[in-house]
Amino acid sequence: MEKRGGNILVLTILVCVFATYNLVLYLQPTSGSTAPLMSETALEGEKIWQENNCTACHQLYGLGGYLGPDLTNIISHPYKGSGYAKAFFNSGVSSMPKFDFSETEKEALVQFLEHVDRTGYYPNLNAEFGADGWVSIKYK
Repeated sequence: MEKRGGNILVLTILVCVFATYNLVLYLQPTSGSTAPLMSETALEGEKIWQENNCTACHQLYGLGGYLGPDLTNIISHPYKGSGYAKAFFNSGVSSMPKFDFSETEKEALVQFLEHVDRTGYYPNLNAEFGADGWVSIKYK
């Protein structure tokens, strides 16, 4: 019987340590800036991005498919930009399918990619890893 009481005591202590750790960790105020809210047009662009499964081939912030290029910072790229992106939306190249987006849809996709571009860098070479497991990244 004493062994069962000892197990319950150990389990109770572990649950208390786990709860205390999570309270301390998740109730700390966040440091750094938060991402700006997306406009209605950018939200429509995100919806188009998702409906056409663009993530199957392209990456944002390094996450997604590997068939196409990472598009995180395509808008601010010195040799690319919104005109470059719009040109590829409908024309398609090699393995990229040809889409029949309207001008409104292309503008929405550009607004979405502009939002993504404004919110971060990829690869983010200025990220700092804290001892507590948090990652501090550099925002634009």
